[in-house]
Amino acid sequence: MARYKDAVCRLCRREGMKLFLKGAKCFTDKCPVEKRNYAPGQHGKDKKTKVVGYGLQLREKQKAKRIYFVGENQFRNYYEVASNATGVTGEILLQQLERRLDTIVFRLGFANARRQARQLVRHGHIAVNGKKVNIPSYQVRVGDEISVREEAKNLDAIKNAVEFASHQTAPSWLNVDREGLKGSLSALPKKEDINLPINEQLIVELYSK
Repeated sequence: MARYKDAVCRLCRREGMKLFLKGAKCFTDKCPVEKRNYAPGQHGKDKKTKVVGYGLQLREKQKAKRIYFVGENQFRNYYEVASNATGVTGEILLQQLERRLDTIVFRLGFANARRQARQLVRHGHIAVNGKKVNIPSYQVRVGDEISVREEAKNLDAIKNAVEFASHQTAPSWLNVDREGLKGSLSALPKKEDINLPINEQLIVELYSK
């Protein structure tokens, strides 16, 4: 799958809000959204367009893809699974995205950003139920234990992330043991518990046309 390698702060500026793609930097005055809160590009500062209808739906999908660092084909696959499942399509879509292993690692506080969590998983530093898993899109199930492997516990990136996360409250659907660098998925997340600026209904409307 193609991977975005450009400056991620441009993505936040394009959406006109912080997507928290750079971890701790997003909480400081160095965040580009604080300095240049307009779309990137030569005409970004002067371009004022009103987004309605299809444009709103498209922007919402793009925003979700960028927050979770998911490609178009993979994102559509998530939607297809959600639309064929029993329940509210939008909520099931978000649950699939939140159950990604890289997202769980980020939510547990073992990485400062989802992109860093993806790298930790790809480098084989994360285990699920005691077995190494290096697939960022791996779907974690309720009851699964996610842990940092022994040889990676002294990595500065993980130590810094845990220290930063210690000042934040862990999501209600996760059990976290930051001292032991492990945690588990205790329940499926509900829409109201996912604190993200995503209107999943607009995404469902876009794909259901």
